Amino acid sequence: MDRFAGQVAIVTGAGGGLGRAHALALAERGVRVVVNDIGDGAAGVAAEIVDAGGHAVPSDTDITDVAAVRTMVDGAVERWGRIDILINNAGILRDKTFAKMELADFRKVIDVHLMGSVHCTKAAWPHMLAQGYGRILMTTSASGIYGNFGQSNYGAAKSALVGLTNVLAIEGDRKGIRVNALAPTAATQMTEDLLPDDAAARLGPETIAPGAVFLVSPDAPNGVILGAGAGVFAVSRMLEARPVFIPEAERTAETIAERWDEIADMTDARPVGSAFDQTDLYVELAKRANADSSS
Repeated sequence: MDRFAGQVAIVTGAGGGLGRAHALALAERGVRVVVNDIGDGAAGVAAEIVDAGGHAVPSDTDITDVAAVRTMVDGAVERWGRIDILINNAGILRDKTFAKMELADFRKVIDVHLMGSVHCTKAAWPHMLAQGYGRILMTTSASGIYGNFGQSNYGAAKSALVGLTNVLAIEGDRKGIRVNALAPTAATQMTEDLLPDDAAARLGPETIAPGAVFLVSPDAPNGVILGAGAGVFAVSRMLEARPVFIPEAERTAETIAERWDEIADMTDARPVGSAFDQTDLYVELAKRANADSSS
């Protein structure tokens, strides 16, 4: 982990909460940090890092502004010569049941969480490709992985970030870029009205930051979703049940219903490497079944 020294990071939403904890943890390891937030907190966190002997600059860039994001990223490269780490942490909440939610609030959450992460990643990606190294961390959520009442906009955005992580982990793998996702459960300004006091006391951002640091380290895995909170860490994975081939003559909704327990049996569930890996498997199973029926 001492290989962090001299690296350059951008952490969005770092004026407080999780982003601040991530920025401070990286700075302690010698990383030069662009502390991004649209509020007043970015300047304070950057000053905190500098006062402790580190290197940091604040940025009030709105991550929904594509041109401004590009300027922020290019500015970091001009100042320090490279960009090694991007932590897409910025976010907002606009919680309501789907029936009561205004579409403007749905779009706003998508714009900040998903498109904000896309904008920052798109701006950093060419620099990471050119230097043959990069670490990108998306911030997903259990709401996006498992669902949560009243968070259709937030859950949709966070689930989309898992999909983005999966694809970019594949595309960046041979280029020295590793992309992972953190699913934190933390007591922050965003969640202060949602958690009971006893839970909030255990869910400080500092309990999660070590997971973020690991996922952007030189030794980071690739394409991982890491849950974190209260000092607890767990990997989440998408798994697929053992595929079941149904012959054409029997291929009806009624047959699927009859065989549902078999189709939904997760006993032998396994991860799927990519969409084409799944397609290849399905085609191979169909070929085998047809060959067996012909023999």
